[in-house]
Amino acid sequence: MSTAKPSKPVVLIAEELSPATVDALGPDFEIRHCNGADRAELIPAVADVDAILVRSATKVDAEAIAAARRLKVVARAGVGLDNVDVAAATKAGVMVVNAPTSNIVTAAELACGLIVATARNIPQANTALKNGEWKRSKYTGVELSEKTLGVVGLGRIGVLVAQRMSAFRMKTVAYDPYVQPARAAQMGVKLLSLDELLTVSDFITVHLPKTPETLGLIGDEALHKVKPEVRIVNAARGGIVDEAALASALKEGRVAGAGLDVYATEPCTDSPLFEFDQVVATPHLGASTGEAQEKAGIAVAKSVRLALAGELVPDAVNVQGGVIAEDARPALPLAEKLGRIFTALAGEVAVRLDVEVYGEITQHDVKVLELSALKGVFEDVVAETVSYVNAPLFAQERGVEVRLTTSSESPDHRNVVTVRGTLSDGQEVSISGTLAGPKHQQKIVAVGEHDIDLALADHMAVLRYSDRPGVVGTLGRVLGEAGINIAGMQVSRSTAGGEALVALTVDDSIPATVMSEIAVEIDATSARAVNLTD
Repeated sequence: MSTAKPSKPVVLIAEELSPATVDALGPDFEIRHCNGADRAELIPAVADVDAILVRSATKVDAEAIAAARRLKVVARAGVGLDNVDVAAATKAGVMVVNAPTSNIVTAAELACGLIVATARNIPQANTALKNGEWKRSKYTGVELSEKTLGVVGLGRIGVLVAQRMSAFRMKTVAYDPYVQPARAAQMGVKLLSLDELLTVSDFITVHLPKTPETLGLIGDEALHKVKPEVRIVNAARGGIVDEAALASALKEGRVAGAGLDVYATEPCTDSPLFEFDQVVATPHLGASTGEAQEKAGIAVAKSVRLALAGELVPDAVNVQGGVIAEDARPALPLAEKLGRIFTALAGEVAVRLDVEVYGEITQHDVKVLELSALKGVFEDVVAETVSYVNAPLFAQERGVEVRLTTSSESPDHRNVVTVRGTLSDGQEVSISGTLAGPKHQQKIVAVGEHDIDLALADHMAVLRYSDRPGVVGTLGRVLGEAGINIAGMQVSRSTAGGEALVALTVDDSIPATVMSEIAVEIDATSARAVNLTD
């Protein structure tokens, strides 16, 4: 079997996605397909792929991630990530992305449909009529106008539901501890405590994420506080409404009806709730429109393109950097190289690491530069692949305290990035760089307390010694005898005869034996070679 690396990055589409998804990926990738729900097919299929695109049926767990040795990104064409082991992906340096806004309109419209359906018994009446039964009186409903709608969770979908149901002249109240009353008031929504909402609402619609805090939130205790004519809709996440408690409330007449699209265990084809005629049930259709699936596919395809190009992705759920400002983007490779140079100069992992960013660039969010520097710091320290995803994890595992410092003041350069670390013996090592000119040339501007001006290169060396004549000549001679050409050199000294530092760039890497020879000949107090090639 051939082990040759594919000429293009490989993207595995493990479930049926819209044709627009493939179109959005473009021609730069080798596209493969498999049935991700079939483990026997999935595990061998992921062996040499760079990205996996899934919906909800494929479980990208620790086993699948371990089998995918080249994997860089897992993309879920939808909102939830229940089928992706985010922790395992993070540890492996694999970016996880989803499409958080792709289905908000679709989900909101379904919730509105369930509200209307439960109010007017539309599905039940439809079924009866198609079965030859004309039951007008049995399916008498209630008007929505002037009724109180209780929205539990005033996030993006909750807001859309409230806006749409206002057209029915419903009065809206909401429970959401993370929304300010003034913000809710701007939308014409009154914030209440959960107990107050349960007491006054004629319809309750749930729009919360599923967390340990929200699981079972609408349970037996809550359902003893509601009006007997209340109708409850859950098109968010299964388990937020306790299904057993809801069944008891319906049986005892404490709840008039329910509209459900999600369930604690899915797929769900047998539930006590299905026995109640006043329950409208759908099989998790919240994101099931052609428009939502196309939006999700296109969104994650764009994220995959960014991720495989080495970019950060705004919709990455396990990366701290967020959206990258265009003005900050050119500094990413600079910060990463400074991190690698820092490690070469330090020769060990720092106890504390400071990433300092100064200048005009700090008008933007530069958290991403901290990530980039960390990526560089650990690039040559650990055996695993280091990415924007797992670099903070490596720091945490090694007990490295990491801080980001920013200031708009930068007296000598438009922008400066410094990676500064305190080592275990208390010694401080730092390296500073900037981007010069319209082409953003990467330059080192300081090593520790020594100011220099040297273009960054793949092969470099930094030496400290006591200032005296002849050192530069000795450097040139030893390197020349080794067949290594000097491309650039900068010498800095604190005082005449004091400590001096020489930083030089060369055309090829300097062997350890040559560095040792130089260190002996110039009596260097420190001699470090830097190699930035992969």
